[in-house]
Amino acid sequence: MTSPFDHEALWTKAKLFLNRAMDEDPRSFDEQALWAALALELLAKAALARVSPLLIAEPNEEGTNLLIASGLVKGDARFTSVRAKTLMTRCHKAFKPFDSSEAMKIINGRNEYLHSSGAGFMAIPPHAWWPRYWAQAAILVTALDRDIEELVGSDRELTVTRHLEQNAKNLEQRTEALIERAKQRRQQRLDGTLPSKVAAEWKSAQYLSAQLRHSEVATCPACGSPGLLEGEEVLETDIQYPYRSYESDDDYDSAMDVSVTLTIGADHFSCPACQLVLNSYELINQAGLDTEFEAAGDYDDIDREPEYGND
Repeated sequence: MTSPFDHEALWTKAKLFLNRAMDEDPRSFDEQALWAALALELLAKAALARVSPLLIAEPNEEGTNLLIASGLVKGDARFTSVRAKTLMTRCHKAFKPFDSSEAMKIINGRNEYLHSSGAGFMAIPPHAWWPRYWAQAAILVTALDRDIEELVGSDRELTVTRHLEQNAKNLEQRTEALIERAKQRRQQRLDGTLPSKVAAEWKSAQYLSAQLRHSEVATCPACGSPGLLEGEEVLETDIQYPYRSYESDDDYDSAMDVSVTLTIGADHFSCPACQLVLNSYELINQAGLDTEFEAAGDYDDIDREPEYGND
């Protein structure tokens, strides 16, 4: 039987609920929002339980829940988690810039929808509700070291991205969430408090890299360690040809000494020390990193005009 506090099981259940939430036919908006609100609570539980199951266990007089969460007690004892407000408050403190007040508006809408005669989710139109929802859900996904595609699938990722783009602060919040999570992760590793499951997922520089053609070492905005800035697109090409006198050998191959410097647009940054990954120009720019860098090119990088024959 799956442990009730297992973060992977909670993540899987959140995925199931969001799959239902994003089914537009035959579901009405209020039903979609209900499933989404339930999924938000599961994501909050998963993010906290991944650090320690004790963070979601409701203390009782006998301490049974805490004993189950710590793994000291096995069996069929009932496990009770803390209230939604407690979950959101803890996420607010642990996973910046998660906003507990925004999250509780979603939870309160769920409670009103289920337990009273109030309007519940209908008080806010769908086009305004979803961007606010995903602004908070995306931060919890980052806290789980996952991405939106893993949560909703590649076919629905664009839908979520469009909602996030409607939130003017999304890019700022997304960047802050990634950097704060990286800082937290590195500090836990240095302190020896990183959960074993998270430690087992630690990636080397090779696996964090996007393996793009050009790269440059850059200081990580999260921990100050050397990271890798990468890119493919050549923005400019600077060519320095060697000086050649009239007495030079006619057979001299200038390609041997030509100096080519490329200006590359940055598209990916990774840091093995804290596992920070910024996988777009927008995130790199928001984080204050250079959005372009120089790299040594070669003769083949010169964009030469085609040669035309006279015959």
